[in-house]
Amino acid sequence: MSDFKTKVTAVNEVVIIETEGYLNNEGGQMVYDICIDKMASGSRKFLLNLNGTKVVNSIGVSIIIEVIEKLQEVEGKLGYYNMAPIVEKTFHIMGLSKYSSLYKTEELALLEF
Repeated sequence: MSDFKTKVTAVNEVVIIETEGYLNNEGGQMVYDICIDKMASGSRKFLLNLNGTKVVNSIGVSIIIEVIEKLQEVEGKLGYYNMAPIVEKTFHIMGLSKYSSLYKTEELALLEF
């Protein structure tokens, strides 16, 4: 059983997924499932509020890459904000910042979206 939790809200056309817990295979799969479900309903813009996630492993990153690939097929967009420094560094090292956007705050993210 995973201790990973999500809360999903929307601002205009942007789906915001707030995460809490370790973003590993189980957490990554939960985020993936939410994104795929919302994409099926027409959503194309997603933001991950990672304030409650202090650690991400390689499997979690690989699942996020799958989300990015699915979004590229429909000209969608993925961004992140409220990232712990180690998570931000991990996303840069793993190349996620080349295909999605990192922001300091929700307000900055929404302005750009």
